[in-house]
Formats: sequence, C-alpha cells, structure tokens
Amino acid sequence: MEWYVEWVRENALLSAAVQFAVLGTAGEVVSHLVKTRRIEMPFGIVTLILKMAAWALLGVFVKYGFAGVTFALQGLIAHGFLPAALAPVAASAAVADKLPWALTMSVTTNAFFGPQLMAFHRIEDNLIDRKWNFAGITNAWKTLIWFWIPAHTITFALPKEYQLGLAALWGFVLGLILGLSAPVKKRG
Repeated sequence: MEWYVEWVRENALLSAAVQFAVLGTAGEVVSHLVKTRRIEMPFGIVTLILKMAAWALLGVFVKYGFAGVTFALQGLIAHGFLPAALAPVAASAAVADKLPWALTMSVTTNAFFGPQLMAFHRIEDNLIDRKWNFAGITNAWKTLIWFWIPAHTITFALPKEYQLGLAALWGFVLGLILGLSAPVKKRG
C-alpha cells in the first residue's frame, strides 16, 4: 500500500478525481445491474465518459470539502468555540482516541457540505441526461444521516491518505445497498 499512499500524497486532486471517477461510476453500473437483475450497461459510451467526468469533478470537490472542514474545525477549536477534546490526535493513536474528532468531522461535513454536494451531483446528472429531475433528492439527503455520518466517522478515523479512497468506496457501497433495496425493474 506504500505506492498508493505515495501516489495520493503526490497527486491529491488527481487521485481524488480518479478514485471517484472509477468507483462512483462503477457504483452506478452495479446499482443498475442489481436493480434490473440483467447484465447490461445502463448507458452508452458517451454517457459513461460524461458520468466518469462528473464523478471525477465530485471527487475534487470532496477533497476540497474535507480540507475545508478540517481547517474550519481546527480553527474553531483553536479559538475556543469547540472543546479541545475534539481536536485531532496523532495518526498512531488508538482508534477510540480518534472517534471524537472523526465523529465531529463526519457530522460537520455531512451537515454543511453534504446537501449541497448531493444537489450539485444531481445537477450534473440532469445535464448529462438532458432533463431536469430532482425526484428522490429528499431520500438522498436522508442517507446523510443513516449512511454517510456513520460511514465518514470510520473514514475520518483513518490516516488522511486513505480518506478519499474510502469515501469513493462508500459511494460504491451505497449504490449497491440502494440497488439491493430497490424493487426489480421490469423491462418495459
């Protein structure tokens, strides 16, 4: 895994874009396969490329969002607006010692950044699909509570180099969960 850590450190934005492009798009494809119970691509090559580009851009935004929330929370702690007990601890610390910081990061990220990111992603999809559809956005926002806050608590307990990769992987996992929980789509 040393090559991966080095690649992420040296290419922060590129690695975020690539990981989200691959895993986010794969999550959409797998979700479709599970929902339809048919092995078929849900979209053509042009749409596939556009979806990968949309996920890549989302990955860059997530990278900036994670950094921004980190610096904001550190500033609030430094100025006494949040308890010092929430401050990040050394990477070598036990996971239990990292949980206050990880949970604070997760709640803050998902409360202040998550809804806008989901709306932006929906706009990307609307542009790609050439239709204006916000159906289901409320259900998507609900995932911030039942999925993303717990998932990102784990994410933020990890060293920084693994956080974006795991965040992209969580997107794939959520696509799989939503695909499995959806009724099977019939051919029509």
